[in-house]
Amino acid sequence: MIFLALYNIFISHAWKYSDDYKKVVSWLNEAQDEGLLTWKNYSVPEHDPLVDPTQPAGKTTLKNLLKNQISPASKVIIISGMYAAHSEWIDFEIDTSTDYDKYIIGLKPWGQQRIPSKVQDNATVMVGWNKDSLINAILNS
Repeated sequence: MIFLALYNIFISHAWKYSDDYKKVVSWLNEAQDEGLLTWKNYSVPEHDPLVDPTQPAGKTTLKNLLKNQISPASKVIIISGMYAAHSEWIDFEIDTSTDYDKYIIGLKPWGQQRIPSKVQDNATVMVGWNKDSLINAILNS
């Protein structure tokens, strides 16, 4: 019997499920089904609708929730294509990940030429938008 390493993974995300997030989860699930890795998702993109991130108390609550999600993760995947629309939260996710000394995989969306410097400067590795590149970055870290 072969035992695969368990990867605890946090995926950057907006507060609503995005197609990019769903695609990354799909790739990780496929890799798990193929016997390449096992993984646990530490990024639950839905939040309590009673927590309002535009209010100071809600923002503090969400930051604490994100810290609790990132802390046990062994890998953090930052989808750089979401950066422009959600930079405040992705900056927080990156800063928290670096504070916890996490292995950060920067994922460049298909066809994106420019990568935000915050992502590029803090990623342990940058990979293209495809399943094989992402899985290799996870396995070869």
